[in-house]
Amino acid sequence: MEEEKLLEILNDWNFWNKEINTGIRRDVYVNKLLQFLRSNVVVCVTGVRRSGKSFILKQAAKNLLSQKNANEILIVNFEDKRFGELDSNVLDKIFEVYIKHLNPKNKPIVFLDEIHKVPQWEKWVRTMHELDKCKIVVSGSTSELISKEYGELLTGRHLDINVLPLSFPEFLLFKGIEIKGIMDVINKKIEIKRAFDEFATYGGFPEVVLSENKIELLQTYFEDIILRDVVKRYKIVHTDKMFSLARFYLTNISSLTTFNSTSHFLQISTDTVQEYSEYLENVFLIFFVRRFSASLKKQEKAPRKVYSIDVGLSNAVGFRIGEKKGSILENIVAIELKRRGKEIYYWKNDEREVDFVVVNKGNIEQLIQVTYSMVDEKVKKREIEGLQKSSKELNCNNLLVLTWDEEGEENGIKIIPAWKWLLNIE
Repeated sequence: MEEEKLLEILNDWNFWNKEINTGIRRDVYVNKLLQFLRSNVVVCVTGVRRSGKSFILKQAAKNLLSQKNANEILIVNFEDKRFGELDSNVLDKIFEVYIKHLNPKNKPIVFLDEIHKVPQWEKWVRTMHELDKCKIVVSGSTSELISKEYGELLTGRHLDINVLPLSFPEFLLFKGIEIKGIMDVINKKIEIKRAFDEFATYGGFPEVVLSENKIELLQTYFEDIILRDVVKRYKIVHTDKMFSLARFYLTNISSLTTFNSTSHFLQISTDTVQEYSEYLENVFLIFFVRRFSASLKKQEKAPRKVYSIDVGLSNAVGFRIGEKKGSILENIVAIELKRRGKEIYYWKNDEREVDFVVVNKGNIEQLIQVTYSMVDEKVKKREIEGLQKSSKELNCNNLLVLTWDEEGEENGIKIIPAWKWLLNIE
């Protein structure tokens, strides 16, 4: 590629002599990224496609302009089709053109977005990092960015940030509803609850939240994730089987599943189901939660619960027979626990089940049950007694029930609406 053409592409993505759109700032991720940049490490930003990684990189870059000149920051987005077929020399070419024409006086900070599209990117990153040529942030839509293969090349040299679609507080901010404390919750309760209905229907992908064509956009995201991040990357031949499996999981969120049972249902070999499931996890479309057990062998053999990374995707492409509001609510809670960095399991015996066992340093920290409604006294009795009995068996007294909209306390067990728990305001 000619220098001028390359420079033109780079110019479009950077703050050189102009402003660029950075969207609504997501402080949690931007602040963490800036904090990590103070260390002598490569920062790896991962997350599902369209979760907002590119904007977070630009937001961090904009923040750095208060300390550095614009020409000391380089942003490269490898999703840009003008790059054409990417080869292992493209990073050298880009850096060479950048240094030649922008001539930064101090060590630059380089943001490489969707870096996994570049062959042998990790060797270039390691070399540049070891030679102390620049500070580096890489991002990608696959967990392989921080996998064993790449991790060994960057051992002790990288810190990771996993970006999820919007949390409920972020969603409210995108909708123009600012919540600073409990008084805002009280005064804006009707707005918050209306927003939660939308959040539970369309999820938290940033562009979807701001768009009018939400379902169409979510369906496009789903196809892009499967075709561009899975089929193309892993050279999948049976695309129809991959789509079937992905739709199956998004239809059956919050349900117990095994590779064997899924294999029988979809008429796909167990090995293929297992292999394809790993790919879907790698691109952050789904995640599994294992059963809590002191025995690793039993834990490995037990069915897993499957969750979507975003309930909007599940609603848009899953084959939903009737409304499964309880499953959606449980999935929302699973995503939030993942966001908070909690180690989570489910627990089940012959008589009862606990939706979430929260573990901290090997000890059970909390038991959480998610139920859409406990207006029916029989349901309330079953959920409360079940949690109490599970509490004795698991030796944990920190019990919580999350509902759609009910609040109270029953036999010392807190009952909180999920929307209020998501706000995390005491």
